[in-house]
Amino acid sequence: MKSDAQVRAMTEKFMTDHVLFGYVANISVEDFFDKKKLAAARSQLEGGKKTLIIGVGASLVAEEKDRLVYADMARWEIQQRFRRHLVRGIGVDNRTDAVSIQYKRGYFIDWRALDRYKETLFDKVEWWLDTNEQSTPKLINGETFREGMAKTARKPFRVVPFFDPAPWGGQWMKDVCDLDRSVANYGWCFDCVPEENSLLLEVDGVKVEFPANDLVLTHSRELLGVPVEGRFGKDFPIRFDFLDTIGGGNLSLQVHPTADYIRKTFGMSYTQDESYYIMDAKEGATVYLGFKTGADKEAMLADLRAAQRSGKHFDAEKYVNRIPAKKHDHFLIPGGTLHCSGADAMVLEISATPNLFTFKLWDWGRMGLDGKPRPINVEHGSHVIQWERNTEYVHANLVDHFEPTAKGEGWSEIKTGLHPAEFIETRRTSFTGVVPFETRDSVHVLNLVEGEEAVVESPDGSFEPFVVHYAETFIIPECVKKFTVRPYGASEGKECMVVRAYIRFNA
Repeated sequence: MKSDAQVRAMTEKFMTDHVLFGYVANISVEDFFDKKKLAAARSQLEGGKKTLIIGVGASLVAEEKDRLVYADMARWEIQQRFRRHLVRGIGVDNRTDAVSIQYKRGYFIDWRALDRYKETLFDKVEWWLDTNEQSTPKLINGETFREGMAKTARKPFRVVPFFDPAPWGGQWMKDVCDLDRSVANYGWCFDCVPEENSLLLEVDGVKVEFPANDLVLTHSRELLGVPVEGRFGKDFPIRFDFLDTIGGGNLSLQVHPTADYIRKTFGMSYTQDESYYIMDAKEGATVYLGFKTGADKEAMLADLRAAQRSGKHFDAEKYVNRIPAKKHDHFLIPGGTLHCSGADAMVLEISATPNLFTFKLWDWGRMGLDGKPRPINVEHGSHVIQWERNTEYVHANLVDHFEPTAKGEGWSEIKTGLHPAEFIETRRTSFTGVVPFETRDSVHVLNLVEGEEAVVESPDGSFEPFVVHYAETFIIPECVKKFTVRPYGASEGKECMVVRAYIRFNA
């Protein structure tokens, strides 16, 4: 490869000087290699001597290969190793960098190049190596891997969720998701982020784990649907996660970029529009949403800057609407909208996939889990806040904007959002019997928001029944076309609810 200094110089413009945000790189794995060194390495293979080549881009050295093994790892596991300073970036030794800087290099540079490289190898790899458990690597042959991906793309499935503590984290998920009680809190659960989650395949009774993004890269059309793939390429555009503040604190007051700003500033093709669906809430739970009518925007920015400089208290309620939140409320948050969940709410966050671009404006004067202040981005935020989304606008357009859409025997459905500026449609279906669904050109993501168990079935038997439990997110590939959901097990005879998200193409 090129030297550490050469790689840093090549990638400097994509890293930028910001602690969190970079710019999406348009470089390839080949760009990290010195052509003369690569040619010299290739010359060592002459003469037929058996040689083992290990490392990122190893297949570039051996143009003709007897055996090609791909060592694969989910991005969530890579992030855990960032935290332990165990992994390097491509061509650089950045193990001593702050975790945020390591993640930034991965997100904006390395993972983009590696996905493009991996796409050229899927049909050529003879063996796939699961490296997620550091002491227990597992090897399957390429045909088994490809068959596993093909089968998964034709039936309902779940990705492996991951949970993480937060400065504001709560206690709800510990009980509901049966998590480690010794951990102080769990703030996040990422239950549908295929870019970072993993998939489990069972091969001869052994579970092997691979990045869920492998499925998106190999079967995007069957998974996403032709129109969605045409719009987003090989990006999975819908993201479900949990934000637990029950027994915790307020999230940071924040805003996400508009589509135009994220494209021009960070090179992303779409932005992090989102919504808060309230899975559960204690008495007194609230959501902060939108700019308060009559407030002075210049005074707000001045107060935010003063709080950022000196730690002075910021009076959020002077400028932002504080709205009571109860179970099954739905708050819509298109890019540019001031927002945060207050304490004592369990939020199912339904959003577009870009997940890094949160401009924190005020963090309630607290420290991060590392004991240091979390990065505040008032200046970025000042360029994207949509000040016209005031008190009247919020209540008319962004709070419980419910509309009945359909009903049948034993079920009824309402449209719960999202905002016209957002490309995701959400529906909530209540049912005591069998509910028929059709994918209609888009992948569907669902969560069982009420009821202990439900079962997803195929009307024509094209996939085996798939059982889901309360608060679990599951994905229905577009190629499934038709599926049903009904109460199951302990929930039979009782009312259940699912929230469903898909990509809309018409108003």
